[in-house]
Parts: sequence; structure tokens; C-alpha cells
Amino acid sequence: MMQAEQGAKVVVTGAGGGIGAALARRFADRGARVVVNDLDAGRAKAVAEEIGGLAVAGDASSIVAEARDALGGTVDVYCANAGVGRDGGEPGEPLDERGWALSWDVNVMAHVRAAHALLPDWLERGSGRFVSTVSAAGLLTMIGTAPYSVTKHGAYAFAEWLSLTYRHRGVKVHAICPQGVRTDMLDASGSAGDLVLRPTAIEPEDVADALFRGIEEDRFLVLPHPEVAEYYRARAADPDRWISGMNRVQQHWEATR
Repeated sequence: MMQAEQGAKVVVTGAGGGIGAALARRFADRGARVVVNDLDAGRAKAVAEEIGGLAVAGDASSIVAEARDALGGTVDVYCANAGVGRDGGEPGEPLDERGWALSWDVNVMAHVRAAHALLPDWLERGSGRFVSTVSAAGLLTMIGTAPYSVTKHGAYAFAEWLSLTYRHRGVKVHAICPQGVRTDMLDASGSAGDLVLRPTAIEPEDVADALFRGIEEDRFLVLPHPEVAEYYRARAADPDRWISGMNRVQQHWEATR
């Protein structure tokens, strides 16, 4: 676990709370120098002060250069954790194109922009670690929010592409795909989240534990909820049966709204 040891230079986006804060704390506990990024400057500063790190506030899409400068010119580990859960309007309802655009920009393009900025240095020195906080929705789906489900599939696909393209050149990639996690995003997910995610929700610290196990075992796919592997296999083996089952969940949700 070379890049998580003493002196590693780590950036965590969306780290003012939730999973991001848990990741920042865990890396700092392992002796890393951590840049804490969040749109909320106050929250970023609070976590950075707690862990002895550095706060870089702002949009996760555009902070690589500033974070690299803060760390003395090098980033060893980049955690693309910032994300949004938005409803873009169901078919037949008014289409919220701004919700779709925001979800695409934060959940996918922020990862693409970060990788674009990081890869030249990583490929030159033959090492680097990219951690993508995706979601089980990126492997399966989530009722009630098309933008979140679609863009998390995109985030997973991009992480997978990064890994298969650059693994042999020293770039390590991890895709974290939890189900419900007790964060502000879960609280904002409404009745769909209460039905599907909350019953098995875990703590952000559990996600950090799963990531570090994945790093130690050099695994691309990190599943804080191990049962997601079975769901993913079932989905691949019989897509029609899987969709029928999820449609029953959708119907149950509609009946209880």
C-alpha cells in the first residue's frame, strides 16, 4: 500500500463531510498529507484543521492545479469523491435539464478533468492512484432519479476505462460502489432512499475501511456492501428478470408515496 503510507500526497474532493471526510481522516491517520476540497469553504477548513491537512475550496472540476501546488507540486492519490444526487424530471413531467447537466458535470466530467490534469505526471513517473466514489447505482440502478443512475454508470465506466488503459503503466484505479451510506445525500434522497437504501445503510467510516482493504488487495472494484456483487451477477445473467424485479420495487414505491 505504498501510496497510502507516511508522506503520500492525497487530494479528496467533496471532503467537507460524509464519505469524503472519512477518507480524508483515514489517509491522514496513515501519515498522508491531505488536501481537503469542498464547495463549502468553511466545511473544508474545519476538516483540514482537524486532520492537520490543507483546505482548498471550490469546484472539484478545477482544483487539481491548486491542490498540487498546495502539496508542493505532486499528487500521489486523487479521490474523486464529490457528487450530486439530482432528479431531472421523469418522463411526462417537466424536464429539468439543469439537473441533468449538473449531475453530468459533477458525477462524470469532474473525474475526466481531474484525470486529464493528473495523468501526464503519473505516466511520466510510473505511479499514481485514482479513487472514484461511484455508487451501487453505477453497477445496478436507483429508482426515482434518472440523472444519478445514468451519470454514476458513466463514472464507473470512466474508472474502468482508466484502469484497463493505464494499469500496466503504474496507475492504480479503485471504484467504490456502496449502497446507502449515512450522509447528507442519503437524507436528501427522500422516500426512494428510505425504501431502498436506508435499511442497510452503513457509516462513512465503513466505506473508508472498504477502500483500504481494496488498496491492500489491489482490487479495482470496492464493495462496502458485499451483497452488491450478487446483485450485479444476477443483473448480468438475466437482465429481464432483474428489470422486472426492480420494476416491482418501483411499483411498491409509487404505492407508498
